[in-house]
Amino acid sequence: MEYRKLGDTDLQVSAITFGAWAAGGWMWGGNDDQEAIGAMKAAYDQGITSIDTAPVYGQGKSEELVGQAIKDLPRDKVQILTKYGMRWDIAKGTFGFKSQDNDGKDIDVYKYAAKDSIIQECENSLKRLGTDYIDLYQIHWPDETTPIDETMEAILRLQEQGKIRQAGVSNYSVQQMQEAEKTIKLASNQVPFSMVKRDIEQDLVPYCIENNKAILAYSPMERGLLTGKMKAGQQFGEGDHRASLKYFKDENIERTNAFLQKIKPLADEKNATLGQLVIRWTIERPGITIALVGARNAEQATQNAKAIDVKLSQEEIQFINTELDKLVLVD
Repeated sequence: MEYRKLGDTDLQVSAITFGAWAAGGWMWGGNDDQEAIGAMKAAYDQGITSIDTAPVYGQGKSEELVGQAIKDLPRDKVQILTKYGMRWDIAKGTFGFKSQDNDGKDIDVYKYAAKDSIIQECENSLKRLGTDYIDLYQIHWPDETTPIDETMEAILRLQEQGKIRQAGVSNYSVQQMQEAEKTIKLASNQVPFSMVKRDIEQDLVPYCIENNKAILAYSPMERGLLTGKMKAGQQFGEGDHRASLKYFKDENIERTNAFLQKIKPLADEKNATLGQLVIRWTIERPGITIALVGARNAEQATQNAKAIDVKLSQEEIQFINTELDKLVLVD
């Protein structure tokens, strides 16, 4: 495994980090607890020492499973990345969206990052995770109802108390990062990035490179689209959020698969899967520090980790980019 520093902090994380959204079951059509725990343990055995989670993933369930997965591991050898600022248990802040919990009960999710709420969220996360500190604490989404300086002052307080090591943001714009930095030093921004979603390369990537901020790329496999295993007419389970996304329209699946077939010979040449090639390409992109990759079971986690063994020359990267430039998805 390769390990990379988050910006100019002293926090090092694995270049491939375990994304534990699906582990909570929420919005992924359910899960299997023991397989989720097994996936995290298998990832660790392969050198993936970092796990990214959030309270809203399964309304606490993902964090609890992460806590179970790491409880017998040396705490200083594991990096826990979690978030705050999305509440399903109180109706405050900016309304986000309607959803259902894992029991099928309707819930409203709010973006809320006021000081008292954050302090309470941190205590809840520490308890669920079974730890006394969080390595990277990230606001999940911007909250338009709370001034950024109020949010970041709360995080600064938690940092001073030793409950978090570093402060990060997620889904923040350049302007929001600049505002946050008036109060606290940011280590990173976690944003969506994949072969078919590269809009951050316009302004966020240049800003983060210039200011030495890490970028944590989430959904680098575009929720499974870039594995090449999706087919037109794909059926998703009840509660699976992918059914409503443009990437999974039949025409876009077909166009993406046509692109993947063009780069498959390169994957075959390296004795790698398409998924492994995509992960390696992602962490080779300028400005991308780590790729967050989920896994349902130990086998998937092991395969994801082995993406680190794929080596790409500049010529091979250029070949992929040239083919990628020809791929256009429909809205």
